[in-house]
Amino acid sequence: MNAQFDPVTLWTVIIGMAVGSFALRFVFIGLVGDRPLPAWILRHLRYTAVAIIPALVAPLVVWPPATGGAPDTARLAAALVTAATGYATRNVLAAMFAGAGTLWALLYLTG
Repeated sequence: MNAQFDPVTLWTVIIGMAVGSFALRFVFIGLVGDRPLPAWILRHLRYTAVAIIPALVAPLVVWPPATGGAPDTARLAAALVTAATGYATRNVLAAMFAGAGTLWALLYLTG
């Protein structure tokens, strides 16, 4: 299925996204880059990655596209094993491999 886009609309969106992306980066690099940030901002920025990763992964566990949006045991178990391994070992790679191995094994066993 080929979607036809009006070239003016397409380029308006591309240029708008480029300007918005540049403006967001410029605020931090150009305006604030040479000044020290307050301690309260630095304290909150430490949790950015911790908040983003679960936000990206949770929809794929709860509403996986591979099953048409229905949660399944393999993905839920893999998420639990990943979280438990990460909590127990404090090792990101160990958690990722444990979760991936669990997902692969359960998908293989359940068909």
